[in-house]
Amino acid sequence: MSMLQHVSVAKQANVYFNGKVTSRSVVFADGTRQTLGVVLPGEYEFSTAEGEIMQVTSGEFEVLLPGETEWKTFSAGSQFELAPNVSFSLRNTIISEYCCHYI
Repeated sequence: MSMLQHVSVAKQANVYFNGKVTSRSVVFADGTRQTLGVVLPGEYEFSTAEGEIMQVTSGEFEVLLPGETEWKTFSAGSQFELAPNVSFSLRNTIISEYCCHYI
C-alpha cells in the first residue's frame, strides 16, 4: 500500500546517527505503530526492542542479519524480519527509505 489512511503522525522526527537516519512514528486507530524512515548512504548498527518487519520502500539496503556472516541485499519492494532484542547492521550507497512494522 502506498498510502497510510486514518493514522496519527508524530510531529517530532526520530533522528539517529547525526541526522543520517530519520523516521516518523505513525499510529493507527487500533493502536498499532509503524515508522517511516529515510537512510542516507552509510553503514549503521541498530538494535530492536520488539519484533520488526522492515519493508524497503525505495532504494536498496545491504543487511547483516543477526547470527549471519554474509550481507544480504534487499531492494525496494522486499522486506526482512527481525526478532526482539537483537542487533543488525545495515549499509547503503544511495538514499533509501523503509517502513517498519512492529510485531
